[in-house]
Amino acid sequence: MTPLDGADVLFADLDGVIYAGESAVPHAVDALTDAARSVQVAYITNNASRTPESVAQHLRDLGLTLDASDVVTSPQAAVKILATLVPAGSTILVVGGDGLISEVTGAGFRVTDSATDNPAAVIQGFAPTVGWVHLAEASFALHTGIPWVATNTDWTIPVARGVAPGNGTLVSAVHLAVGRLPVFAGKPERAIFDLAIERFGAHNALVIGDRLDTDILGANRAGMRSALVLTGIDGPKQVLAATPDQQPTYILGDLRELAKPYTEATITEKGGTVAVAVGKSVVTMTGNVVTAHKKGNNSLDLLRAGATAIYRSGLRIYGLDVDPAIYS
Repeated sequence: MTPLDGADVLFADLDGVIYAGESAVPHAVDALTDAARSVQVAYITNNASRTPESVAQHLRDLGLTLDASDVVTSPQAAVKILATLVPAGSTILVVGGDGLISEVTGAGFRVTDSATDNPAAVIQGFAPTVGWVHLAEASFALHTGIPWVATNTDWTIPVARGVAPGNGTLVSAVHLAVGRLPVFAGKPERAIFDLAIERFGAHNALVIGDRLDTDILGANRAGMRSALVLTGIDGPKQVLAATPDQQPTYILGDLRELAKPYTEATITEKGGTVAVAVGKSVVTMTGNVVTAHKKGNNSLDLLRAGATAIYRSGLRIYGLDVDPAIYS
């Protein structure tokens, strides 16, 4: 069976999965175009700096076919939460870009960037233009005890030049100044997944992402299957170290593997040694020692075998002696 089998909706993350900066991740566009012939494809992102239409246009420019309504964003989920915390039409201090501002105004709220306007709440999301002045205004306003909603906690974002600080770092700066945390809306929280499930009527969705701590954790919390693709933030070392709540259903090298048969692990145990075979790769685990017994001809099969052995053991990575060949 392939990871796509049985799925009624495919929820694909953007940064690190479909694109890095302005450029497409290799094979991503063709793979999703092929997938769309048999399953509904939607896009779910923590990126709060752009509107759904601007996201959709970027994806169309890369070669995908979609409408703005196919894009589910953390600002949409954040504003839905905000509406439960303050009266309709309230003044909201917005820290973020057009993607967040448009959702706040579209919900009938008045936007300000100054604490002197006595806002009823603060809503915060990432934008490249956010600086000290904006974080300071949020801090001034939040010291009055008003509600605070943040789009997401991503510590980093993948961009064309590498990995850069994300919204989590900006939220952390305000958190240190005010001594409390916001309500979060984006991945890995349920709010954004519940919004996506409701919009697309999903019953057996597959979530694709490049981050264990947001995409995969969020999918697991929402009770959905997940596929970690190794084209973005998290790599083989992080896969092996994944906590139980961040372990993916599938591990993919790139999105072409969505439509390929996923080789299941075969597990045998003898004399205190567990052997896990995936394809021609075999990983053994004796006590806390994890060894590449047969490397095979596919490094991804070796990683999948190693992950299966470690996950099955219930032991944490810091207590294990892991053969570097498994994650190299």
